[in-house]
Amino acid sequence: MNKAQVKKIIKVENFKLQSQFQCNMKEKAKEIYRKMMESDFCSQWMGIELMQIKQGDCHLRMKVKKEMLNGFGTLHGGMAYAFADSALAFACNSYGRVSPLIQGSMNYIKSAKEGDILEAKAKVRFLGNKKADVDVEIFCNSQLEPYYLFRGTVYRTTKEHLY
Repeated sequence: MNKAQVKKIIKVENFKLQSQFQCNMKEKAKEIYRKMMESDFCSQWMGIELMQIKQGDCHLRMKVKKEMLNGFGTLHGGMAYAFADSALAFACNSYGRVSPLIQGSMNYIKSAKEGDILEAKAKVRFLGNKKADVDVEIFCNSQLEPYYLFRGTVYRTTKEHLY
């Protein structure tokens, strides 16, 4: 075997290992989501559905129920916040470490109404040893402009989810 053939074999093996690692990380993120969702009765009540999850990213869907409306007939701000918080929690905890929210803020751009379908897309923007910052955009009825914008910071504990 010549040097070029050895390099090619090493490159293929590295690609296989990287693909396997990424697959394992995606499966780990799904397992953490399932474990968290088992005892997340608020997210269950809200009817949150998982669209996609991988390390550092989470995409959720929810239909606005009558019980979620405020006195003006629009989605209560606390419900929008809770939806964003759930997306953030699943995204930042997907790495395996228990990571509770320590600070969060929400911008309410437009108002959702009963029957609207909301989609939350959470992305970890900064991941440190002790803290992480996460952005969440919430879209309504597949529109391109977000209705709600959320930014949160979590504290990354040393406790692991699956161990």
